[in-house]
Amino acid sequence: MPAPLPPNETERLDALRGYAVLDSQAEQAYDDITRLAAFICGTPIALISLVDEDRQWFKSRVGLQASQTPREDSFCAHAILQPDDVLVVEDASKDPRFSENPLVTGTPGIRFYAGAPMVTDSGAALGSVCVIDRVPRKMEPVKLEALKALSRLVVAQLELRHSLREQQLLSAAMRRQQTQLSQYQLQLEAANAELAALSLLDGLTGLKNRRSFDNFMNTESSRTERSHVPFALLMIDVDHFKSFNDELGHVTGDAILQKIASLIQSQARTYDLAARYGGEEFALVLPDTGIVEAMTVAERIRKAVPQAGWHHRAPTVSIGVAVTASAQSSMTILERADRALFQAKRKGRNCVVSQSAEAER
Repeated sequence: MPAPLPPNETERLDALRGYAVLDSQAEQAYDDITRLAAFICGTPIALISLVDEDRQWFKSRVGLQASQTPREDSFCAHAILQPDDVLVVEDASKDPRFSENPLVTGTPGIRFYAGAPMVTDSGAALGSVCVIDRVPRKMEPVKLEALKALSRLVVAQLELRHSLREQQLLSAAMRRQQTQLSQYQLQLEAANAELAALSLLDGLTGLKNRRSFDNFMNTESSRTERSHVPFALLMIDVDHFKSFNDELGHVTGDAILQKIASLIQSQARTYDLAARYGGEEFALVLPDTGIVEAMTVAERIRKAVPQAGWHHRAPTVSIGVAVTASAQSSMTILERADRALFQAKRKGRNCVVSQSAEAER
């Protein structure tokens, strides 16, 4: 059922629109917060949702394609009715407020929801930082407190954004507030630095994320250019992964990715880097490693995946390997590994192909 309007709805909408954030472009600071929320709470979906007059719009989202939904379907419209509390719905299909909600009965199939309202100093609840799962669950109080802390950080980001906008329009007035704003900005940058350190992991698998991978690849490329010590890159793709999602559901699909991630990590040395590159694709960077050692590691991973004791049909992986000991950019090495992965798929999948070997043929 649609949520009733808050008593201060007019003032709340005025406050929301005063931030001039609706329909704005994606921003890293907000995306870091949603990734951190998903990681802390262990959910596939996390959102920064702003409740507008007739819609909820997502300033940032993880695990969801839609950028907005009608307000009448919004869980967050219920959350803002209790601005001091986290709204927790352990099983939406059994909650009379949401059991007939199209977001429950249809895509994305919400079951669990927890939303911490984002409340301004004036008491306007703009929306919520929320996490969502497709299965019923409970959440520990410490994670709910973390969700509230993240909602406060979003409000702080909005305040800073608003302050900077006013600075452009009213530079004379802002000069009087510069000292206070600078202190506030330093505090916020320190908070963002903490978030950056915590947001280098993939929320689903626990491996390093794409940002960590890119940084590590750049470092290794620079080191190889100086020392001519080789390093290897393995690009690993789960074969026909979509068919597992279609046949077994996304929850099982997520579990498959988690198990394969663990298998990959088990083959990594302490100074290697295993990362989720995106979707069902993983990467393993092996410093100080030549082609023979890299192919050996790749074959161990390929053989381990289908033998991992699955309770359903076993997945397989295709692996592309590239090794360099010369001055090549990280992008060039990645392209070589991708070409090798493409060749592995063309050969029928469930195999390992070295780009170097392919080039020699």
